[in-house]
Amino acid sequence: MGSMNISLPDPMKSWVEDQAKTGRYANTSDYVRDLIRRDRARQEAVAEIQAAVDAGLASGPAVALDREAFKARLRAQHGGA
Repeated sequence: MGSMNISLPDPMKSWVEDQAKTGRYANTSDYVRDLIRRDRARQEAVAEIQAAVDAGLASGPAVALDREAFKARLRAQHGGA
């Protein structure tokens, strides 16, 4: 595992140390690694949502929903009358 030295303002350093002391994290490095994992997951989720928005926009203009036809399709798919 690589290491990295970072500089933090005193209030941030205190915050990180306090988070490590809560018992949820083994040490300050564990806390920072958790922050990075969460940030990566958030960025991946944003990218996934953006891809869905882009696909929707690329699919063309919206068309009005025919409720009766929609209900009929659902009934047919589920074996209903």
